[in-house]
Amino acid sequence: MAIVKWDPWREIEDMFDRYTRAIGAPRRSAAGGEVATLADWSPQVDIAETPQEFTIKAELPEINKDDVKVTIDNGVLTLQGERKREVEQKDKKFHRIERFYGSFSRSFSLPDNVDANAAKATFKDGVLSLQIPKVAEVKPKGIEVKVQ
Repeated sequence: MAIVKWDPWREIEDMFDRYTRAIGAPRRSAAGGEVATLADWSPQVDIAETPQEFTIKAELPEINKDDVKVTIDNGVLTLQGERKREVEQKDKKFHRIERFYGSFSRSFSLPDNVDANAAKATFKDGVLSLQIPKVAEVKPKGIEVKVQ
């Protein structure tokens, strides 16, 4: 049996990983850490806003666009899909697997000022891009009331 030097920082990382899994947050595996289970990952997402639209970009490397489902229902945008694990072959042996595999689902609440019916999605180079336009702001009409 080899003697292993105690690393207090590794213990803190392990405790943080257990905490994030308990609350359902995605966990990042540290170098040399344990391989994530199937339900432990979700794609990284950037959300930006311009005066005309919201743009959402999700990183989905090595996922076929047919394996991704995008829905908008009752003001909630949902991204679902699956990254399939590469099957080990006789002449190929894996020494380390650090990427996440399995099904994922991410949901985001959309504000009331979007036009969900005009949303557009593109998928290129492993990045899913969504453009959701905003609706024109309805300004209340002012009615002048004359007081006598």
